[in-house]
Amino acid sequence: MRARWWGTGAAVAAAVCGTLVVQGVSGGDSGHAGKAASAPVRDGVRSAALAVRGDGTGATLARRDAEPFSMLGISWEKPSARLAGKVEVRSRAVGSGKWSNWLLLDSDRGAGEQNASRGGTEPAWVGLSDGVEARIDGRATAKLPAGLRLDMITAGGKSTGGDAEPAAYVADGPDDTQEPVATDTPAETPDPTDVTTTEPASPEETTAEPSAAESSTEPPAESPSASESTESTGPTETASPSDSASPSPSLSVPTAPRSTVPRPPITPRSGWKADESISPEAPTYIDGRIKAVVVHHTASTNDYTCAEVPSIINAVYTYDVTGLGWKDLGYNFVVDKCGTIYEGRKGGVDLPVVGAHAYGFNSQTTGIAVLGTYVDSPPPMAAMASVARLAAWKLGQYGVQPDATVTLTTALSGQNLAGRTWEPGEEMTLPAIHGHRDGYNTVCPGDAFYAALGTVRTLAAGPVTGLTLGTVTGTGSVGTTPYTNGPLTVSWSATTPASLISSFQVLVDGRTAATVAGSATSAKLTLTAGTHKVQVKAVHQSGRTATSATRTVVADTTVPTFTTKPNLSLRTGTVNTTAVPLTLGWKAADNVSLKETRLTAPLAKTYGPTVTSAAQTAKSGAATAWTLRAYDTLGNSASASVTGTPVILQETSATKSGSWSTRSSASYLGGRSLSSSAKNASLTWTFTGRSVAWVVSRASTSGQADIYVDGTRLTTADLKSSTTAYRSALWTKTWPTSAKHTLKIVVRATSGRPAVTTDGIVYLK
Repeated sequence: MRARWWGTGAAVAAAVCGTLVVQGVSGGDSGHAGKAASAPVRDGVRSAALAVRGDGTGATLARRDAEPFSMLGISWEKPSARLAGKVEVRSRAVGSGKWSNWLLLDSDRGAGEQNASRGGTEPAWVGLSDGVEARIDGRATAKLPAGLRLDMITAGGKSTGGDAEPAAYVADGPDDTQEPVATDTPAETPDPTDVTTTEPASPEETTAEPSAAESSTEPPAESPSASESTESTGPTETASPSDSASPSPSLSVPTAPRSTVPRPPITPRSGWKADESISPEAPTYIDGRIKAVVVHHTASTNDYTCAEVPSIINAVYTYDVTGLGWKDLGYNFVVDKCGTIYEGRKGGVDLPVVGAHAYGFNSQTTGIAVLGTYVDSPPPMAAMASVARLAAWKLGQYGVQPDATVTLTTALSGQNLAGRTWEPGEEMTLPAIHGHRDGYNTVCPGDAFYAALGTVRTLAAGPVTGLTLGTVTGTGSVGTTPYTNGPLTVSWSATTPASLISSFQVLVDGRTAATVAGSATSAKLTLTAGTHKVQVKAVHQSGRTATSATRTVVADTTVPTFTTKPNLSLRTGTVNTTAVPLTLGWKAADNVSLKETRLTAPLAKTYGPTVTSAAQTAKSGAATAWTLRAYDTLGNSASASVTGTPVILQETSATKSGSWSTRSSASYLGGRSLSSSAKNASLTWTFTGRSVAWVVSRASTSGQADIYVDGTRLTTADLKSSTTAYRSALWTKTWPTSAKHTLKIVVRATSGRPAVTTDGIVYLK
């Protein structure tokens, strides 16, 4: 809501500020005089007079048809007069024919221009409508101001009259609407069917003196303070001091100060197709510097679309300038719910243009209004982020921190919503970003938005809030500590919108290792070997920084080692020429954590970190390479291999002593075997290798034999078995290295089961 220039704030009741309106068109920034991107739109203002009751405390406009319009407001003759009462309107939607609920208009706008031609309520955006009705319930102690009329804004055109001719009276609706009766209207009251089309007031037009009845409702004018003296000299309306405009247009345009923060994107006036011809008066500039930002809402519906915003702003502009005779739109900037920023009052977005938005404080502040009503809930974060960016940029031009407090000098007497009153020339300490209600008796910018202004200040001033270090990918974990062996990705999150963040820095041991844009949520980097502390620093557009908690990350590129090289040995089991039983052995270790060992050839298998051997088989007479690769938790790996050839030496290769007989069967290796029951009968094989196995046939009647290796008796082997088994590797021995050896078996001729039957031996070379 914008604060008017006339009236004493202490005498004004709390008002709901606003323009009932409707994300906007994104566009390039405007300079001091941006070139229009397309033809301007000239909206038309159609008017219909209200019928005032005989006692002067109420007025109505009967329900009637109208040419299509989208915005309406109620105005009166004297801008210095105050309408004390309840002002309500409703409209009929084009197409559906449905009448809206009664809409309460703020009759005390808290805004205005020194040379305005009329006073008025806030305009209300109602969408495309073709029917209208209005009613005013005034106070018994104060008559309504003269010249009450309903102004309807028609987008893109002007009426030639006749659009508000009365329709036939209709029956009372469910909302207890009552039509005026003829006896309530005195003869001197304007005809309620009067319709006029308002043209822009010329700069030379001045407003007539207020009537006695109107001036009785307005307190005496206050003299401005010395600091505001330049704003109250020259031609003025009766009892209407103003801090919005100098007595004459500024003769020179000030130099735009450089801001300490980046300028946000701002859609220029051409983006909402402002018709500059209707507001030819030159802008006025603050004589000094902007000290604060006043935040408003427009007290309108929040159910508007982004595409409608330019039309809404243009309609407000038309109502203010054409309908009320203002020099321009009151707000310096308008922000929609989607976060698009629009240039409001002309004069250069980077210059200290005097607005008409904050009663008594316009010459020290800039005004930002968010389209919508924010009593129950604050604006979307997109809108608040844009307000924060815009406020920080404007304040940054004048060295004011957004979270600071500032001292403003009152130009006029007034009262704020909290009940504080002041006189001209007093000093008030306020936040550099504050709500309209802090300097005027209004609920603007709405309870919820006002409560969220602390968030806006933090967004504008920094540092970044809610910075949290997220996942560190490209790592493995040992316990709770992340480990990495190469590039990793560090991620994070923050509650501050990216538009307010300049950059993020990934710190490793306190030093910057990577820098990315403020819109990024992750960064890649590679650590040197060792233990490191990783954290993220967020750089706000203000330069203030926030740093996340640290996380320990260990960079390790050391590969596992085979503390025991891969090796092969023969094992017990059934021997075939295509599958000789083997044991593959190894032992792997890692400096951090061994994850697994994988057999990659001649077949693929994976073994856990504690496994050190595995049973295998290999074809006899063929060299087979066995390759293992050990992996640590991080993926570092190392491989090793061993090659072995199992060789079968059949019984015919042995040197015999004693009595042996030959047996034939397909179950024997090579189809034959030797058998003996003679005590001390022996067979001796000579071989060169590192592992050997004795292969026999077994049954329940099989006997025993002593085993000698290199002339030394090592053990007695018992061939007895409950089940018959052929080609059974009964006994094995392995040496660290390959060498020439002899294996001798001697029959013991065990009582009751003396027979020993052997196929031969297998050795590994």
